Amino acid sequence: MMIRSTFILKQSPNHFLIKFKSFSSLLHSPVSPSPSSPPIEEQEDDFPSHLLTLLSSPNWQKNPRLKSLISSISPSHITSLFNNNPNLNPQKALAFFNLTSQRSNFKPSVECFASLLRILIKNQFLSVAEKIRISMVKACETEDDARFVIGFLRNMNVDDVCEEFGFKLSVRCYNTLLMCLSRFLMIDDMKCVFLEMLDDEIMLNIYTYNSMVNGYCKLGKVDVACIYVSKIVQAGLSPDTHTYTSLILGHCRNKDVDSAYKVFDVMPKKGCQRNEVSYTNLIHGFCEETRIDEALRLFHQMGDDNCFPTVRTFTVLISALTRLGRTREAWKLFKEMNERGCEPNAHTYTVLIDGLCKQRKVDDARKLLHMMEEKRVPGTVVTYNALIDGYCREGKVEDAIKMFEIMEKKEIKPNVRSYNVLIGGYCEVSNIHKAMALLDKMRKLKLSPTVITYNLLVKGYCKHADVDNAYRLIGLMKENGVTPDEWTYSALIQALCSRGRVEEAHELVNSFKVKGLEVNEVLYTTLIDGYFKTGETDSGLTLFNKMVINDCLPNSWTYNVLIHGLCKEDKIQEASIFIGKMTKTGFKPEITTFTVLIEGLLKRYDFVDARKLLIEILSSGLKPDVCTYTSFILAYCSQGMIKEAEDMMSDMMVEGVEPDTTTYTVFIDSYFRAGKIDSAFNVLKRMVDAKCEPSHHTYAIIVKHLLVLQQRESAKFQNIDLNIGNVWKLMDLETAMELFSEMVKRGCAPNVKTFEALTVGLCRENRLEEACRLVSHMLTNGLVPTGHIYTSLVHCSCYLRMFDQALTLLNTMSENRILPHLETYKLLICGFYDEGKHEKGKEIFCSLLDGYNYNADEVAWKIFLEGLLKQGLVNECSELANIMEEKGYQFNPHTSVMLAENMGV
Repeated sequence: MMIRSTFILKQSPNHFLIKFKSFSSLLHSPVSPSPSSPPIEEQEDDFPSHLLTLLSSPNWQKNPRLKSLISSISPSHITSLFNNNPNLNPQKALAFFNLTSQRSNFKPSVECFASLLRILIKNQFLSVAEKIRISMVKACETEDDARFVIGFLRNMNVDDVCEEFGFKLSVRCYNTLLMCLSRFLMIDDMKCVFLEMLDDEIMLNIYTYNSMVNGYCKLGKVDVACIYVSKIVQAGLSPDTHTYTSLILGHCRNKDVDSAYKVFDVMPKKGCQRNEVSYTNLIHGFCEETRIDEALRLFHQMGDDNCFPTVRTFTVLISALTRLGRTREAWKLFKEMNERGCEPNAHTYTVLIDGLCKQRKVDDARKLLHMMEEKRVPGTVVTYNALIDGYCREGKVEDAIKMFEIMEKKEIKPNVRSYNVLIGGYCEVSNIHKAMALLDKMRKLKLSPTVITYNLLVKGYCKHADVDNAYRLIGLMKENGVTPDEWTYSALIQALCSRGRVEEAHELVNSFKVKGLEVNEVLYTTLIDGYFKTGETDSGLTLFNKMVINDCLPNSWTYNVLIHGLCKEDKIQEASIFIGKMTKTGFKPEITTFTVLIEGLLKRYDFVDARKLLIEILSSGLKPDVCTYTSFILAYCSQGMIKEAEDMMSDMMVEGVEPDTTTYTVFIDSYFRAGKIDSAFNVLKRMVDAKCEPSHHTYAIIVKHLLVLQQRESAKFQNIDLNIGNVWKLMDLETAMELFSEMVKRGCAPNVKTFEALTVGLCRENRLEEACRLVSHMLTNGLVPTGHIYTSLVHCSCYLRMFDQALTLLNTMSENRILPHLETYKLLICGFYDEGKHEKGKEIFCSLLDGYNYNADEVAWKIFLEGLLKQGLVNECSELANIMEEKGYQFNPHTSVMLAENMGV
């Protein structure tokens, strides 16, 4: 439901409101309607009876009705048809089953096979029934399928009819069942079936024993597998290639690749030909142990045994090389694979796609997906998860959502990891409300959120400075049967420390013993870092000593925190001592460690020692990163040594290290200070060309210097100390237009992010009129405001108690399909209630429920607990809670208890 403001702009005497009207009309740009979904054809309740009528007609196979119905026939329809009509003609039943099975998208279920088998066995069609029985076993796709089949076959084996017709389970059927159970690692069931074979006096063959050996080897239980190998010999049989290949696999699963190699080595001596699987299992074992070069030697040796690499062989090696960063070799193998006529499968492509995404080359990964699809290799959920993760890593969550939707359209079911990746992506960009909505979607799809799911959400709340809701989520997590772990509390402890609440964080850590949790090195380090950041160096060092006494070994991050904290206190000597301790402990200092020390030296402007340390780093083989170089650039620029800073930038580029936002911003600031305005804007142009997005701070720096220039050239801002803290208080539209003009002149026209930085800055200072005019200018130039811009405008309007204008903006957000934050709704709803406009507040709340799928618990936390109840509006809160209940929203019991307590129920 769309809530329309009753505020009549043209009747207001306020000049700003007239301007607001024109801005509002610009915001209400038309939105293209979404394409309507195709109508869903309703299935008749008696669909199987329609099929029976069809089969009863003469020449049913040529009946036009069949052609129209066949695409709608599901395995459950066939199961129901056969189970309800056991006297159906067996030939007709078989013909109908075969006809429907010819469809590419039709997979008969095990229940479907079973219903057909009952008809065939009853009519003594035993030869074809045996084939159907084998097919049923092979059709198992889940452990539940396998359990159904075991039960069905056991009943068949004792059935009087089967006994009469001699249709007990054959050795082939038993062996197929063993292989099926091995596939699902159902080792206990395998053992039971093996014993049943002995009870039925089935003549066991090599396939029976090999299935048992393989099953145990898949679990790494080589000792038990060897018992079955001895049984092979006792039965007068000889272990074959499959036997030894399974043993290779078993040793590799135990991470004992040397024992696997001994089995591989002995095979020719035992008269067993090695095959592609033998090689691939061992190659995979070497790759898992990161002994990639030995794996490659085996790969090149395959031809000696007249073996040729399979798609799995190539994929295993490509995966290992990609993991180790040897991407050039991986792509060379991929090319060789194609040249040899070995077609890559979905896993091969997925490995490369995942590698590209981790290298932040998502566009290339997307192209590879297109190539994959052009070659008619369908992507899997793992393929799409890799791309979704790639987009989320780059902060492009909306692109990730589009990929998620494409996956669903292709009828590839998202799994828990799909949702976890998206939830993590939303949390990283502070869209916790969207992440919580995904939690609801998971539950509706009966996907159980894991501890990882909740940990991501807790971290998201903490990143959003919402510690209270993080605590509430932990309560909800426990209520849903998921036990919080060290990582759950780690995010909370970090959030408390970053807000200076170190003692509270320390108390939480002290409660771990009661919770049955271990205090790990990450938690200790977080607390130590918290103490250093609040200037409590001694407390930090005391905690470090306690950590060592408690046998919790510090990691490299711990040492970096100590070194950074001491350098910040200008205790360079003490910091150097910890580098020595770090080395003695077995940690090789990384570039981050040395960068911290360099920053400490540069803080003293000790350029000589800092340069010496940089030379030592380079000679040791370590590669300085962007932070190392930027530390020098910042120090040089702060002393007006721009030439030295430029030389350092050149060295950085030669070493292949790309500048980041901070690096560029430091140069922009320095050139402005030196009066080199053209150089400053040229750096901005270089920054944009390098696809390095200027930050809010970058624009604040530029605006500050433009204001300084105006101050010098006119009487503006006289006797005002211009600094970065008051930029948005003083900037006017003339300054903004000057910035835009200079950017256009340099070929880097202002984009959405430029307007966002300026608009958000103005809104923080409650300069709503100027912000609205700026957005109006933005719209005139064909740029669409972001959700961040709308949110800032709404919040600013609410702060100024201009709730009708805020409502107009909220409606515009809805029209443009921008999901408002619950904080936005809270400000607006509570604002109207505070003004006594309860009906308006209630209408907005209803629009919240009708428009989007927000998480019910989060709505309660944000709107009720943090909003209405804090204002003492208990009855109003109760009324809205009842509306939620009527609309089908359900609170977690933990949330219900919190609401009851706060309402005084």
